[in-house]
Amino acid sequence: MKQQIAHIALVVGDYDEAIKFYTEKLNFILVEDIKQTEAKRWVVVSPQGSECSLLLAKGVGDEQLNRVGNQTGGRVFLFLKTDDFWRDYNSMKEKGVTFIREPKDESYGTVTVFADLYGNLWDLIGPLKK
Repeated sequence: MKQQIAHIALVVGDYDEAIKFYTEKLNFILVEDIKQTEAKRWVVVSPQGSECSLLLAKGVGDEQLNRVGNQTGGRVFLFLKTDDFWRDYNSMKEKGVTFIREPKDESYGTVTVFADLYGNLWDLIGPLKK
């Protein structure tokens, strides 16, 4: 049996501002942007070379809109693994991404925490320098 997670739904406030953030600041690629109804789109973004992607789902109604930026109660929600930590950290910093914690070396790699445009927390993780 072979299974994999294809998409992770991320509730966003606006499709276009979310696409702009992920493609311009994090260097993700826009995989799909398909209009489904007047108000709903199927929007998928992905890190370069990743098999898993984010489905950007526009929040509708008070309950969903209240979750935008806080889908996990303030815990780190997503983990972006990179082959070159300092390249991506410096690029993201230059593009205005907000970092919550300074980079540090852990047993599993170099890591820092950043916030996306809505405040969801992410780990950026790269290999330890040898």
